[in-house]
Amino acid sequence: MLSRKSIAAATASLLTSTAPVAAEMELSLYLGWQGVDDSTLSGTLPGAVPVSRGMNWDGDPFNTPLYYGGRAMWWMPADLGIGVEGTHTKAYASAADMAALGVNRLELSDGHNILTANVMKRWPEAFTGSPLVPYAGAGVGVAVPHVDVRVIGATGRTHGFETTGPALRGLAGLKYDLTENWALFGEYQITWSDNDITVDPDPAVPGQVAGKLQTEIVTHALNFGVSYSF
Repeated sequence: MLSRKSIAAATASLLTSTAPVAAEMELSLYLGWQGVDDSTLSGTLPGAVPVSRGMNWDGDPFNTPLYYGGRAMWWMPADLGIGVEGTHTKAYASAADMAALGVNRLELSDGHNILTANVMKRWPEAFTGSPLVPYAGAGVGVAVPHVDVRVIGATGRTHGFETTGPALRGLAGLKYDLTENWALFGEYQITWSDNDITVDPDPAVPGQVAGKLQTEIVTHALNFGVSYSF
């Protein structure tokens, strides 16, 4: 018959061998190149002035404020992760578009900020014996751009953060493990958002109604960054 000590040892060994892998937190920061697709801007400027135009947006990622982003992922067994991500994308209207609309400033430049909750998957054994780890993911959240609009001839300016609508994110990349904790990565990322933007009325015009603009913003980015896991 087995002794109590033998049974206890066997039980402990079984529990240890079947226990799930401990969860892992990963923090990532990145910079990169970001562009913006053309889109249609429609709605009204203050005073119910109707507008509708195909916009030629510019991301201008390397001028201040820079394009950047960061995320926190909680990796669980089966190499599935959940977490949050924020990206400071940008969108500037062209001079021709602004002139046609009757504004001399139209940009989402202190961030067309995309905030999402993410689900991700990684494949650490994709390249046997290699420090390269491919991954992919998607997220859903909101757009919180810093809206900067000045109507030609107005005494005031719209200049502040607005929560403008839903947002989606998709990404795929490759991580290179430097050590057990540190890694470098490169990735492609796309974001989509549906934006309802409020343009403040001119304070010098009593009773003027605010403007309402609507547009979809799609960004594409190549990101390069560093991750720390613990």
